[in-house]
Amino acid sequence: MIYAKVIGNIVATKKEEKYVGKKILMVQPYDLNAKKAAGDSFEAIDVTQAGIGDYVLVTVQGRSSRVALNDLEMPIDAVIVAIVDKVYLDEE
Repeated sequence: MIYAKVIGNIVATKKEEKYVGKKILMVQPYDLNAKKAAGDSFEAIDVTQAGIGDYVLVTVQGRSSRVALNDLEMPIDAVIVAIVDKVYLDEE
């Protein structure tokens, strides 16, 4: 999984039939230790009701993402599976 920040909404009026009714968000991977963005942003299907500014956990492997959607035929690479409330890091 990837820890990321939601940075935008994607609106598509014409899309693959399996995407109809699914919310698509743009996410930016985030490095907790460096406290900054890390890597390229990408799109993910949201199953959590996340919004812009939320920190989330994203599955980024095809099968894991499809299982999160309960659809093993879904053409998807990434799914937002959790909205993060708080992170506790070891201070050592």
